[in-house]
Amino acid sequence: MSRKRREDGGGAGGQEEEAPVPLYVITGGRSEGKEDHLVLDLVTLVVSRSAPTSGMHPEQAAILRMCGNPLSVAEISAYIDLPFSAVNVLLADLLANSHVEVREARSAAPQRTATDPDIDTLKALIDGLQRL
Repeated sequence: MSRKRREDGGGAGGQEEEAPVPLYVITGGRSEGKEDHLVLDLVTLVVSRSAPTSGMHPEQAAILRMCGNPLSVAEISAYIDLPFSAVNVLLADLLANSHVEVREARSAAPQRTATDPDIDTLKALIDGLQRL
């Protein structure tokens, strides 16, 4: 986010220039949110559970307004023009106060590992390689 600053540079009409707000001001000097066990990735979906309240940071209020429908963390980051790390802190604070709900975009089903291969897939792979 940026704040507008007016530059009067000798002309009759001054120009408005946006001065960047340091990220430590937006995140309160923190690099992690209140929820220390929270792990968000770029495709985690976020949905607001409440409307913005008075006294809330403008960035958090913007997140609540835009997340009426599910949005990914990457989309939120792009829309409010903040890096993922700052959005992660803001979302963790909103989640700790029950203002948002996060949903896993990927299925939570256990995935196969290299120690548990699918035999049919391996047979099909070997047959295909032998035909080359």
